[in-house]
Amino acid sequence: AVLSEWGVRVPHILLPGPGIDLARWAVVACDQYTAEPEYWQSVDDFVGDSPSTLRMIWPEAWLGKPGANAIASVMKRYAAEGVFSEPQRCIVLVRRETGSGVRRGLLLALDLERYDFRPGSSCLIRATEGTVMDRLPPRIAIRRDASLELPHAMVLIDDPNDTVIGSVDKPDLPLLYDFELMMGGGRLAGYRVGEELETGIAQAIGRLADRGGNLLFAVGDGNHSLAAAREYWLGIRDAIPGDLRETHPARYALAEVVNLHDPALRFESIHRVLFHVDPARALAQLCWELGKAGEVRLDTPLPGAWRIPYSHSEGRGALYVRTADSLAVEAVSRALDAMLAGDPEMTIDYIHGEETALRLGAQPGRLGLLLPGFDKSGLFPAVRARGVLPRKSFSMGEAHEKRYYMECRRIH
Repeated sequence: AVLSEWGVRVPHILLPGPGIDLARWAVVACDQYTAEPEYWQSVDDFVGDSPSTLRMIWPEAWLGKPGANAIASVMKRYAAEGVFSEPQRCIVLVRRETGSGVRRGLLLALDLERYDFRPGSSCLIRATEGTVMDRLPPRIAIRRDASLELPHAMVLIDDPNDTVIGSVDKPDLPLLYDFELMMGGGRLAGYRVGEELETGIAQAIGRLADRGGNLLFAVGDGNHSLAAAREYWLGIRDAIPGDLRETHPARYALAEVVNLHDPALRFESIHRVLFHVDPARALAQLCWELGKAGEVRLDTPLPGAWRIPYSHSEGRGALYVRTADSLAVEAVSRALDAMLAGDPEMTIDYIHGEETALRLGAQPGRLGLLLPGFDKSGLFPAVRARGVLPRKSFSMGEAHEKRYYMECRRIH
């Protein structure tokens, strides 16, 4: 059994060298805290002039600000200044301590030839949620110019018996790093997985593939980053000689593979906040759109219905919605998409954390909506049955529990 048979390769990892302050180096995924620029200002202040992944990514909260075009030059400068240690060919066992426990993962390079984000895909590696195509061009542009990639993607395997990660989670693995993350992110440790364990990983992954009906890896976080990497690769592939395509670094993307059944992996709903709306009018329109597919009541319980709390500047309440959809997010997303299409002034943001969503929704001209919980055990069956779920259907943990950028890899 070899890993490449299952769309996986052992990456060549770049880590910060001795003397680099890891607490300032590692920052949370760029698509978190999008409605809270003050979070990223605090990160910027804390990092200061220290080498940091903050200078090699661009937080989505900063979209529209100047500076994203400096990413490629920072990567080159860090390499020239000796910020990185020598590359190591290895799989990394990641242990991440959060309030939910210790979440484990394996950092691997995924073959973008075996990944497809389009609905209806039968590839080994698939998206779980819809991909917004107009979000890809700026990411593709960054990857085109970048000499390095920094992964925040987390890709799931359906491994109830913990045969893949459990096979290498041994107490004597060499330690690569271990430190406290900034901004309440918990603790992060990484361990080098030796070559002698690679065959066992490949065999365990192969057994999952045999059982999984050709769906082996489901992208939980970072789908747009992986989609951009895939589109960039497809754009340059034909210009690369055939004998070099198999090993070209741009063909692969780093991702942390996590077991869906890891007890420390919590699935949270991603909530919605509408901006530039009259709240009462928006609520009435939402009820009307939802009522097209079922029954809706405002602030009056409905047997067998989903309860969707809301907040605006005049107070809080709840919608009760009953439709034929199997997931509340399907009904709500369909209704909100119709509202957004009909009102060019209205915008939407996707918020992690109930209190944050309610607080943001309570400000004038806004409406916050809380979506019901998401049962993670239904994820793989849902992807097999539907192809992809609506975008932002779920979150793997809250914002501060997301993957922090730590390891890098050369892609040119």
